Amino acid sequence: MERTKYRLDDTICPVARTAEIISGKWTLLIIRDLATGVKRFNQLERSLCGISPKTLSERLRSLEEEGIILRRTFAEVPPRVEYSLTEKGQDLVAVIEYMRSYGKKWLC
Repeated sequence: MERTKYRLDDTICPVARTAEIISGKWTLLIIRDLATGVKRFNQLERSLCGISPKTLSERLRSLEEEGIILRRTFAEVPPRVEYSLTEKGQDLVAVIEYMRSYGKKWLC
């Protein structure tokens, strides 16, 4: 993924960089759902009404590359894959909780 450079006093702006990572459609909702615990692909797909399997796979791969989620594969038949938040991902849960509070106060 090509990263946009947002500069603030010759450094990358942390707000812009964070927004770049989490601004994709479905990304925050995937993190929200993983905040409640380990999930399998089908569980995430069912909880995110309207997301295509291709889009979910792309978002999960991107979040894994960013170190936000952990993908764990089990050597079983049929294969089992589970997704969970890393420490980096857990730190984003507070952002989502604040967004929920903001939305309840100002948008609903």
